[in-house]
Amino acid sequence: MQKTPTSFKGLVEFVVDFINILIPALFGVLFLYIIWRIIDAWILHADDDSKREEGRRLVITAVLVFVLMVSTWGIIAMIKQTLF
Repeated sequence: MQKTPTSFKGLVEFVVDFINILIPALFGVLFLYIIWRIIDAWILHADDDSKREEGRRLVITAVLVFVLMVSTWGIIAMIKQTLF
């Protein structure tokens, strides 16, 4: 267990460590949510054309969001490595 930070540098490191844990956790929760919505649209309501179309839109949107999230995360990591 990490002790309470006593300096500004320690506080910044604590916040950065927390963010480094939070981002992959958010990716995981978002991924599970999207998988559940796809299962709901394509498997549980396979006989409903509007749900299947909603599932198609969801997949396209999900792929774009994941690409954007991973790209942003990578660009930030690259900038952090370059500048710091």
